[in-house]
Amino acid sequence: MPAARPPAGGAREVLLLPANPWFIALTLALALFIDFLPLGRLPWLPDLVALTLVFWNVHQPRRVGMTVAFVLGLVVDVQQGAVLGQHALIYTVLSYFAITLHRRLLWFPPLQQALHVLPLFFAAQLLQLLVGMWAGGTFPGWSFFLAPVLQAMLWPLWTWLLLAPQRRAPDPDRNRPL
Repeated sequence: MPAARPPAGGAREVLLLPANPWFIALTLALALFIDFLPLGRLPWLPDLVALTLVFWNVHQPRRVGMTVAFVLGLVVDVQQGAVLGQHALIYTVLSYFAITLHRRLLWFPPLQQALHVLPLFFAAQLLQLLVGMWAGGTFPGWSFFLAPVLQAMLWPLWTWLLLAPQRRAPDPDRNRPL
């Protein structure tokens, strides 16, 4: 019997195991914890909660939806002392568009996915700026728009990290092709 060949593009397709709901919750909680570290209010820091939320909205839209995004946004609002509902609105809008694009995004490799999610992160950052300024805040400077670029640059690494537990073979067998 001939050996299976990889697809013409050179990329190797891998079947993924289902995502464990506890792993999804753990990654979202870990992203919250990292965002809550007292690093100061640097405007260019990437929002890891938004990055993780968009990742799970793309890969598991039925498990992580807009309700989870809204609740996470309220938690971030309370922790940061922001206008109540600011991050809830931003994360909900971000989740809506990520879920809308999830079928399209999965056709691309992670580097090209990063280019597709960059406008989402940029729009979320712009919405955060507009809501913050509407509530009486000041313009944080142009470095504020560096955060979406850093989030998009982290997307391939985040994809590799969060999909790693799903890539392992449940029962490796040399005689079975899948």
